[in-house]
This record gives sequence, C-alpha cells and structure tokens, in this order.
Amino acid sequence: MKDDLEKMLKHNHIDWSNLSYLQRIILITDGTLTDILEAYLLEDIQVIKISEKVEVTSKDIPILELEAGSEVIERKIFLQGKNSSKNFLYAESKIVLGRLDEDLKNGLLKSQIPIGHLWSQFRLETFKEIIESGKEPVNELSAYFIDTEPKDQLLFRTYRVFSNRKPIMMITEKFPQSYFM
Repeated sequence: MKDDLEKMLKHNHIDWSNLSYLQRIILITDGTLTDILEAYLLEDIQVIKISEKVEVTSKDIPILELEAGSEVIERKIFLQGKNSSKNFLYAESKIVLGRLDEDLKNGLLKSQIPIGHLWSQFRLETFKEIIESGKEPVNELSAYFIDTEPKDQLLFRTYRVFSNRKPIMMITEKFPQSYFM
C-alpha cells in the first residue's frame, strides 16, 4: 500500500484490517465505482439525483484552484440498485463548469448517467487524487440506507478529479460501514 494512503487511513481512524476487501477497494480505487459495484452486486446501478444546481462561488475554493465568482455544479446523488431500489452509496460533488466541455456539461445536467460513465462516453482523460478518507456518523442519511441507524458509521473518501492538469471536480463518496462486508 502507498505510504501516503496508509498514513491517511490511520490519521482518520480507519483500521485497515477491519475492512472487507471490497471496502478497501472502494476507499482507494481510482476506477469507476459504478462498474465495481455492478460487478460485485450483479445488479445494474442507477443515479438518483437528490439535488443539482449551478451556483456562483462566494469565496475561493483552494482545493479546486478556483477563485470566488466561478460557476460550479453542486450535486448530491445516490447510486442505487435498479432492481433492488437499494441505495448503496451517497455522493456530493463540486464541479467546475468552466473547465468542462459542452458535451460533458450537458451530460451531467441533463442525464441520469453516472459521472464515471460520462467520462468514458466522452473519452475524458482523468487523474484522481484521494485527499481524505475516514468515518463519520450516518446521521440523517440513515433514512436512505436500509438497516442503518443515525449512530452507525459511514466510511467516506474525498478526491479531486483532474483533466488537462486542472482540477475539474471534487467528489465525496459515503457508504455505511455495514455494507459490502
């Protein structure tokens, strides 16, 4: 395991040895989670948009190398099984509009296609950098995850996506610690 990743996991109080193989893969992969979940679950995954809005930032966002006054998409979704209707993962994204081509922008705003599938569809070359991972209480998201209580734990990771050497989005993905065991 990469030293920086191991340090981050320890810093964020995740005991690597207590995680399943799939939980570890989800936390460190730079691949498309939708494909990984579909292969593991043997079920097609769909995007359920909770909210999506274009906003002008009121302050700088250093992690995205973005100045105040820039347009971003703020997006909240669930990755849900098409047959089971079970929510498997919650994600929040900040996406820099000015750094996307029109096809990708329209795909994000007008479709229910997962981001990773849009990257493939439009042949977007990306690099992903995990910047944080950890655990936090499920809290109000327990209403959306089967068999969870507000006090239960979510595992999460936050990463930046780069294209053309510029950060184009920041994504945080969360799933109950009891899932994918």
